[in-house]
Amino acid sequence: MVIQSINWLAVLAAGISAFVLAGVWYSPALFGKAWMKENKMTIDEIRKGNKGKIYGGAFILTLVIAANMGMFLAEPAADCPEGCVLKVDIAWGAIAGLLSGIWIAAFLSIIGLFEHRSVKHIFINAGYCVAALVLMGAIIGAWR
Repeated sequence: MVIQSINWLAVLAAGISAFVLAGVWYSPALFGKAWMKENKMTIDEIRKGNKGKIYGGAFILTLVIAANMGMFLAEPAADCPEGCVLKVDIAWGAIAGLLSGIWIAAFLSIIGLFEHRSVKHIFINAGYCVAALVLMGAIIGAWR
């Protein structure tokens, strides 16, 4: 991996974008009400949570995921000579995000099946993962 080829500002923007997307995705305007219903949670129960731990942890983890995506997209091509970097653009970044999102969605689906989660619950969470990874990949790819 060529660490010098990682655009850390793009990684930061990608992490922030996934964090913001989560806020929109799980808001009452999109999937928040359905997600709460599928989890048998109320708004009062959610408000009782430790916001620093929840939002702080989520923000740090989105940055970790974005850094991983940045490193993944900085990987040299297999047939390139030493130091050659794979051509990455917005399209390849989005595709890499989509492919990564499919892996994550499949794992969440497996876990959801064993936890007896509804298909709706699985799709809400897996859909966020796919959308966030496509967005992060596109941002990182666009800024290469």
